[in-house]
Amino acid sequence: MTTTDEIVLKLTDVVKTFPGVRALDGVQLEVRAGEVHCLLGQNGAGKSTLIKVLSGAHTPDSGEIMWLGQPAAFNSPQTAMKAGIATIYQELDLVDGLSVAENMYLGHEPHSAGFVARRTMRNGAAEILERLGHAEIPVGREVGKLPAAAKQIVSMGRALSREARLLIMDEPSAVLAHDEVQNLFRMVRALTAQGIAVIYISHRMEEIREIGDRVTVLKDGRTTAANLDAKSTPTRELVSKMTGRTIEYVFPDKSDRPAGELLLSVEGLSLEGRFSDISLNVHAGEIVGITGLVGSGRSEVLETIFGARRATAGTVALGGKVLRKGSVNAAVKAGIGMAPEERKSQALLLGEPIYRNVTLAGFTRFARIGFTDAGRERSEAQKITQGLDLRPNDVRRPVRTLSGGNQQKVVVGRWLLGGTRLLLLDEPTRGVDVGARAELYQVIRRLADEGVGVLLVSSEVPEVLGLSDRVLVMREGRLVREAPADELDEDTVLDLVMAGSLLDGADLASTAPEGTAA
Repeated sequence: MTTTDEIVLKLTDVVKTFPGVRALDGVQLEVRAGEVHCLLGQNGAGKSTLIKVLSGAHTPDSGEIMWLGQPAAFNSPQTAMKAGIATIYQELDLVDGLSVAENMYLGHEPHSAGFVARRTMRNGAAEILERLGHAEIPVGREVGKLPAAAKQIVSMGRALSREARLLIMDEPSAVLAHDEVQNLFRMVRALTAQGIAVIYISHRMEEIREIGDRVTVLKDGRTTAANLDAKSTPTRELVSKMTGRTIEYVFPDKSDRPAGELLLSVEGLSLEGRFSDISLNVHAGEIVGITGLVGSGRSEVLETIFGARRATAGTVALGGKVLRKGSVNAAVKAGIGMAPEERKSQALLLGEPIYRNVTLAGFTRFARIGFTDAGRERSEAQKITQGLDLRPNDVRRPVRTLSGGNQQKVVVGRWLLGGTRLLLLDEPTRGVDVGARAELYQVIRRLADEGVGVLLVSSEVPEVLGLSDRVLVMREGRLVREAPADELDEDTVLDLVMAGSLLDGADLASTAPEGTAA
């Protein structure tokens, strides 16, 4: 990387308030040309507001922004982009129906004689893709037909089409597989080598160590640490600056009591083209974790158990009763709840208040002769959110205003209201900071201690091992290992999912504890 002493961006005492909330409370930030400057902070620390201030979506109430050595005011996204600041959000803002080239030049298309110069646009897009090392992406292909990793490359290309001097990346690796993350890092290094500055936001400490140069930490809208060395600053110090405390034990203690009655029984479950012959059990009060690479079929297993996908073979039974295939309604009535991976698009009504999101699964309980009892809804939801330590705990607040960790609590809380017996969790801490993760882990463990069975999927092996009582490892659509969590370590699991060969039936059976499916 070609980090220089040139300061391209400097924020001094930046403040931004909303009704009842001081989102930024005197933020300090300094970014140099050619560096990857990592921004750390819990959900709700002010990172998203800061991004929107820099991208022109919000105007700060006070403070100073210096851009390329001059005072600056970005009063619209267009102003920020023209100045050379480009933002790649976690949820990419591409237009699926437009081509790669059209997306790259959207809003500043080259013209000739009053018409869009499409050949110039396609040639420019091809040059940018070659510069990023991805000339294989067709410039005429509709973006909606591209995989997630390719869409992210197009979003980076759009920034380069505007000759950006600063690229802001919000959780860019969240939807990428391991090999795609390494490719992302290669492109970031190529950009910084050209003198482009990058603000990189991530909750993954290992990414910050690998790609970052310096780190700034936010807490409650304030800068608690600035310009720390990304590779040498101890993790304990970073966590302490983020939370105001040192988290020594992220995972709650596991219960030493035996698991309860058999709750979930899955036998020979298959979904053509996704996974085959999956058999597993979950007992009351037990947390079972599934891990594997993206594409191994793990999320599809949860969706099929929940009835969101119709199995091509096998059975799902809860409490000894076989459930109807492909019926979410049957699963919910039996006592199964699910928190999907994409909570914003698949689980939440972002414009609705918290209480309406909590009561959604049991909405008929609050309806009578065509009307709903909103007061009772709010009262019942308040009890749930208090138990989950939701912050801020105002159930009338729109759910979109909550941080990622608190939004996840709302999704979990929805199923607690209905007396759920089995909770399915798909990537429960995706996009959630270390402090909020610890709180979610406590919630999940407490539910298990109260007799709820939990089946969770996570890409993070330490999370699966630290939280689960028993672990299932998937590879290429098949179950390759099942064992108590304390009999596995991270190296063993990674070998199984990435490099190990499939175990035969006898080997798998030998690893399964008594009373579980092999």
